[in-house]
Amino acid sequence: MVINFDLMDLQVFLAVKDTGSFHAAAERLNLSQPAITRRIKKLEEALDSTLFERTTRAVRPTLAAKRLQARAEMMIETAQDTALAMRDESVAFAFQRNAIVTIATIPTVISPILTKAIGACTEDTPRVRLLDGSANEVAEAVAAGEADFGLCSVPLQDPATQFEPLFEDPMVLVAPKDHPLSTQDVVDWADLQDVPLILPARGTGNRLLIDEAMAQARITHPWSFEVRRTSSTLDMVRQGMGAGLVPRSAVSGDDLALCSLPALHVVRSVGLLSRLGQVDRPAVARLKSAVRQVCEGKGRVGSSEGAVRPLNISDYPAWYCGVEARNSP
Repeated sequence: MVINFDLMDLQVFLAVKDTGSFHAAAERLNLSQPAITRRIKKLEEALDSTLFERTTRAVRPTLAAKRLQARAEMMIETAQDTALAMRDESVAFAFQRNAIVTIATIPTVISPILTKAIGACTEDTPRVRLLDGSANEVAEAVAAGEADFGLCSVPLQDPATQFEPLFEDPMVLVAPKDHPLSTQDVVDWADLQDVPLILPARGTGNRLLIDEAMAQARITHPWSFEVRRTSSTLDMVRQGMGAGLVPRSAVSGDDLALCSLPALHVVRSVGLLSRLGQVDRPAVARLKSAVRQVCEGKGRVGSSEGAVRPLNISDYPAWYCGVEARNSP
């Protein structure tokens, strides 16, 4: 069965029945009298019933009109309740959206950067939702609008996002405190020949940088373990399973030995990732500012350099920024 009338037709019907006049109903609803007449005719045709007896002096409701009145009032009331409920839910959703800041981040910067930045936002501290993943997963979340901003190393560049470098984070070799390497501040590749090496998994941003640096330095070394998360590498090193290459920012405390590898110079840039043209809500802007303040003066993590060296996409290999992929046939 096709329903060939709408809520406005029912509102017109109720107004005519209540006022007893097409003219008065038109004034109440701010419609023209011909519009009132057309809607009553449309409703009568849809219901196949005469609703009003018209005379030159009065408009009298028929029995069908009296039967329709209760149903029409109930339908109008239900529609109004639905509209109010949906509006309340929309307001609640908008409030919730404004009260929550969603940050996509690589896990290694949560402890040294984000926890400090969030703790510094003492004024109207928002609720914070963290989406931790790889640099490319962070980029996807920011580009898709799933996160207000990201904190990551340089991801594959998306035309919808912009990267603001904040500090340089070198890759270092970590070993157990009781390992023979722990007494060496500087390690040569020859020292690692009999040491199980733990590397980031292929396809991760850190591994791409390491592989590129090894290729440029013409260094080869068989790895023993590949892991996706830096935290897993650190746990394995603590258990004495080998030595690992990790970002300096990921290492805290004094339970691990840190060694530099002059032959393998790998430095990643860490910074804020935002959508192009995005206007930040106040809570988002405050958190971004807090992140910048925490990173200010870091320079190369773990060093005494006081300023952040400005970085551009041109500082990185073309393949790492996705240039070759975009230009390839």
